[in-house]
Amino acid sequence: MSSLQLALLNEKEKFEALFQFASVGILIVDKTGSIVLANNYLLQQFGYADAAGLAGKKIEVLIPARFHGRHVQQRESYTSQPQNRPMGMGMDLFGIKKSGEEFPVEVSLSNYRNEETNFVIAFVNDITRRKQIEADVLRQQNELAAINEKIETLNDELEDKVQLRTRQLEQAMTALEHSKDELAQALSKEKELSDLKSRFVSMASHEFRTPLSTILSSASLLAKYTNTEEQDKRDKHILRIKSAVHNLTDILNEFLSIGKIEDGKITASFSNFDIKTLVQTVVAEMQGISRAGQQIQYIHTGNTTVSLDITLLRNIIINLLSNAIKFSPENSTINVQTTVTGSQVIMMVEDSGMGISNEDQEHLFERFFRGKNATNIQGTGLGLHIVGRYAALMQGSITCKSELEKGTIFTLTFNHNYATA
Repeated sequence: MSSLQLALLNEKEKFEALFQFASVGILIVDKTGSIVLANNYLLQQFGYADAAGLAGKKIEVLIPARFHGRHVQQRESYTSQPQNRPMGMGMDLFGIKKSGEEFPVEVSLSNYRNEETNFVIAFVNDITRRKQIEADVLRQQNELAAINEKIETLNDELEDKVQLRTRQLEQAMTALEHSKDELAQALSKEKELSDLKSRFVSMASHEFRTPLSTILSSASLLAKYTNTEEQDKRDKHILRIKSAVHNLTDILNEFLSIGKIEDGKITASFSNFDIKTLVQTVVAEMQGISRAGQQIQYIHTGNTTVSLDITLLRNIIINLLSNAIKFSPENSTINVQTTVTGSQVIMMVEDSGMGISNEDQEHLFERFFRGKNATNIQGTGLGLHIVGRYAALMQGSITCKSELEKGTIFTLTFNHNYATA
């Protein structure tokens, strides 16, 4: 044997080793779709004892019957214009074993040509285990989603129970005021009620304390001004008392509104009205309680007739303007703008006040939330939550754009279904 023949024999043996002992199924098919060669790994994958069981058969023998028609067309198309196709092309492919059992596969295609004809090489991986893992992951994700949903349901139920306990506390406190006997009984249950009381006090005590102190001190001072020429001093303290009572009324109204919203007692009642006239009226009212030098400017664009709940919208405007007045400095301008188009009703309230940090904006419409820079300014943290709920009742939305020390813009948007052009 010549050295050339010996070298060729060695190369052939190397090829045979690579082909037969590869850890991936390898299949060689001629241009007619007939199987020419199959390595041991592929035979094992498809349950064949030797290559003789496949040699000369069409490639479709390894594919479930329901895919044969489509596969023949795809095979012929590939043979006419062969190109390499790597593993993982996003296709769901299936093979069928000699026993008839189907299993998922991943296939990479290549091609070569000898002196006589073209051949296609297919590298086949059994991905049954991978598919099982994917299915297990999907199942676990679904189970996790179900657990999360159950947790959310439990949270809702807990919130309902807290609201129920709060209403029970309010009823108990009213009863205490009207009955000494009930007061004596309540004292015996002081420990039981202390937790409920502390919840209410933590939310409202600070906001009630300031106006009540104002009323008390002004009432005491009024008694000292008995002369006629001291009427201006009496008027000053009467005005302080009225302002404090107004603040208390606002706080109580906010608590009552929250209760009614949660109980579903507030619903939207749509009617046609002139939005420009409504906003002008509210602006005039709020100008009367603005701080020294503050001005409220109002601009309207478009049609004036809209179909919304006039009471809810009025309360929204009052709340936003009250905040703008409260958080803006003296001698500043508050801008109000309404726009009615064929598809939307838009209202913007802009101030040049202390602004809101990005961190606080994420929680701005939550109940009892107050910004870190507003701790020394009167408020319950309920106003914007109520505004958001009122807007939602009218199928609207509210957004906030703000920067610290540069002011805030609140934008209300209602869809065209709720406005008449």
